[in-house]
Amino acid sequence: MYARIQDVAALIGRIAVGVVFLAHGLDKWNAGIDGTAQMFEAVGIPLPTVAAVFVIAVEVIGAIMFIVGFATPLVGIGFAIVGLGATFAVHLDAGLTGDGGYELVLLLALAGLALGFNSGRLALDQVLVGRRRSSKEAEPVS
Repeated sequence: MYARIQDVAALIGRIAVGVVFLAHGLDKWNAGIDGTAQMFEAVGIPLPTVAAVFVIAVEVIGAIMFIVGFATPLVGIGFAIVGLGATFAVHLDAGLTGDGGYELVLLLALAGLALGFNSGRLALDQVLVGRRRSSKEAEPVS
C-alpha cells in the first residue's frame, strides 16, 4: 500500500514539475530561438543561441518526457542544469525570496532532479525496464 502511495506521489510531482517547465518552455518557444537567444545574451549567458536551443528542448520536449516518465534521470539532470543556470544568471542577485528571487527556480531544478531519479513505478521508464527485467529473469541460465 505504501509503495502505491509513493508511486502516485511521484507521478503527481512529475506532472506538476513537468507542467511548470513546459509552460516556461512554451513561452520561449513562442519567442523563438532568436528571441530567447537575445534575452539570454542580455543577461550574459554565454553561447546564447546554443543555450536557447538547449533550454527550449529541455523545457518543452523534456517536460513532456518527464510527465510520462520517459528518460527521467536524463531530463532531471537537464532540469537541474536549466534551473541552476537561471538561478545564477538571472535570479541570484534578487536573493532567495521576493520579487525575482530564486526560490522557485531552485526548487523546480532540484525537485526535477530528485524526481528524475525517483520517478516511481507509474513511469514509462519503469514499465519498459520492468518488462525487460521480467523477460531476462524468465530466461534459463546456461
